[in-house]
Amino acid sequence: MRGALVGKQHRRLLLAGLLRHVNRVAAVDGEGPSLHLQRRHFFSSFPFLPPTATQHRFLARVVPSCSTSLWSGLEGQRRSMFIQTQSTPNPSSLMFHPGKPVMEVGSADFPNARSAMTSPLAKALYGIDGITRVFFGSDFVTVTKSEDTSWDLLKPEIFAAIMDFYSSGQPLFLDSSAAASMDTAIHEDDSEVVAMIKELLETRIRPSVQDDGGDIEYRGYDPETGIVKLRMQGACSGCPSSSVTLKSGIENMLMHYIPEIRGVEQELDGEEEKQMEQ
Repeated sequence: MRGALVGKQHRRLLLAGLLRHVNRVAAVDGEGPSLHLQRRHFFSSFPFLPPTATQHRFLARVVPSCSTSLWSGLEGQRRSMFIQTQSTPNPSSLMFHPGKPVMEVGSADFPNARSAMTSPLAKALYGIDGITRVFFGSDFVTVTKSEDTSWDLLKPEIFAAIMDFYSSGQPLFLDSSAAASMDTAIHEDDSEVVAMIKELLETRIRPSVQDDGGDIEYRGYDPETGIVKLRMQGACSGCPSSSVTLKSGIENMLMHYIPEIRGVEQELDGEEEKQMEQ
């Protein structure tokens, strides 16, 4: 036990010495203030956050032969994750790519904290102040924030929550039945029109919507009125351009290929209705 404690103390002293050297090198390069902030954030969460790209660059310059193996040895699987971010048409939503699969099939939308209780990752993300919506795609997580919250403050916490989840070994859903159902799966009792709608949504429309960090859910078709009901998810929910996408893009495509369709309407959930009322 004593040997383990000594080993941890030795590693901490080694890292502290390296980062002090990094800070001196950064000051020479004129990057002192920005690196100082990054170093302070790093120590505030040590040893649970990986070094920033700037710290990696300077550490490699100081000890190029051992810096990579040092961090890999101390951080393990969680520290080897490289999470990328991608902007969306919705300025309040951001895509996070963990470099690992998220949803095996379909997608999952969590419009409020209560709905997130079925997923450890979604629950952890909702535990961050300022998060208003979470969405899972095939290989990305879309997070939506409140307007008065800054991404600069949220990103480190979101990165940590995603890394914590993947290192924990927990399932994405506590109950397998809570996983996404395939709304566009074609069933035997589907009419020809419904089957064509689902096919177009799955093959032509959904991929484009998912590229923007969202998804579209089929909610039904009324043969008497010719109206298709859809629900926008993820970054597309509440996006200023979602109505344009729905009418100019999706509606036009469905009406072009399926003459029976007369229009497309967006179905709102409870949270979206509240936002519309405000």
